[in-house]
Amino acid sequence: MDTGDVSYQKPRSQNDYKDLIWSLAPLVLICLVIAGIASQCSFSTGGPKQGKIPDFNVKAALTDDARLLSFPIRLPALPDTDPNKWTPNSGSHDTITGTGGGDTSTVGFITPEGTYMQLTQSNATVDVLAKKYAPNRTVSGTQQHGGHMWSIYAEPGTEPTWISDFGDVRILIKGAGNGAAFDTLSTAMGQAQPLPRS
Repeated sequence: MDTGDVSYQKPRSQNDYKDLIWSLAPLVLICLVIAGIASQCSFSTGGPKQGKIPDFNVKAALTDDARLLSFPIRLPALPDTDPNKWTPNSGSHDTITGTGGGDTSTVGFITPEGTYMQLTQSNATVDVLAKKYAPNRTVSGTQQHGGHMWSIYAEPGTEPTWISDFGDVRILIKGAGNGAAFDTLSTAMGQAQPLPRS
């Protein structure tokens, strides 16, 4: 027996923004619940906070590099207590191929201001290091620190790169630090003695 009841469905042309909101609301709630369960969302009224800096033993890494690489490696004596603490956070090796190339030992530091500074030691030539780490830049100035002359490769809108030829090794400093950070790291490198090779 047919009662004649037919469910009414509005034509699509009669749907408005309210229908869209009611359609999307459950989907948004489901996404928020899943993200909350997976701990992928967090809310902070004071804005983002700096995460934990990875632990990295810079002394052990550079001591190993001194044994493995064919050029002298130096460990800079940087402040390691608050409020002026420099925190080592990373390290890597690379080889620059081609004429004038060589091996590189790179370590990274977080400055007291929270900026990253890269320290690279290499037996590659100054020109090759500049081409790799400061491409399309020319020397814009020089600074004397720690008994060594540093060539500065800088352009507006880019991170400065400082390179110095210590004779037996080339040292490169690069990063988002301020002038004091470059002064501190370049002076510490100039004062550092090569680590023992054995």
